[in-house]
Amino acid sequence: MFEDKVIPLDIWVSQFVEWLVDNYRDFFQTIKWPVDQTLMGLDSALNAIHPLIVIAVIAFAAWRFSGVILAIFSTAVMVLIGLLGLWGETMTTLAMVLSAVLFCAVAGLPLGIMAARSERFDSFLRPILDAMQTTPAFVYLVPIVMLFSVGNVAGVLATIIFALPPIIRLTNLGIRGVPKELIEAAQAFGGTRWQILRKVQIPLAMPTILAGLNQTIMMALSMVVIAALIGAGGLGSPVILGLNTLDIGRAVIGGLSIVFMAMVLDRITQSMAQKD
Repeated sequence: MFEDKVIPLDIWVSQFVEWLVDNYRDFFQTIKWPVDQTLMGLDSALNAIHPLIVIAVIAFAAWRFSGVILAIFSTAVMVLIGLLGLWGETMTTLAMVLSAVLFCAVAGLPLGIMAARSERFDSFLRPILDAMQTTPAFVYLVPIVMLFSVGNVAGVLATIIFALPPIIRLTNLGIRGVPKELIEAAQAFGGTRWQILRKVQIPLAMPTILAGLNQTIMMALSMVVIAALIGAGGLGSPVILGLNTLDIGRAVIGGLSIVFMAMVLDRITQSMAQKD
């Protein structure tokens, strides 16, 4: 019954992407520019700053939000990454993650707030987020490469698409979770919608929003190795190189460095959410 292809969806998708490339390359280059500038600035800054300063800043953030134990752990693992000879790659990865998370926050927070305020928009947005979360990450790579070429910026753009849904969903959840009695009380005192959002809803929803930010950071880090397949640098490069050359040692130290960075960022952002 199904021996022959009846719906050539693969051909239609390929033709559509080729049409986009031919007709809207300038538009996609415009989208690429702010990501490129942000990534270049962060990458240059992090690699220019002395490693001890970076370690001190991370340790201070860990101490400020969690305590002495996490500060010691963060210092130890960052020193270990440096001793493994992967400091430059780690700073590039950190720049990629920070760039992706920044743009995810800029896009995700307003979308989450809009979804919380409008059932119609929420119903429209939900299947799109479902598709973004369930589509295998490798599927993003081919259109990203065709539209934006290869390199770190393409890796960041793929990461943004992959890591965006959690912050939208949890911002939506956090805003919806604010007790209606508090909103009604603010309205009774003459608060405008903007004032209620800024002074009541967002502060009360902040722990949930920060939990979404935490998940976005973790998903961004999970894309590091996959992004290396399209020419992105950072800690994914030694993992891919180790895989291609069957150099298990190189792959292991790259993977361990990603794990260490994920643990540090996860503990810090989790502690931020709990303190709020």
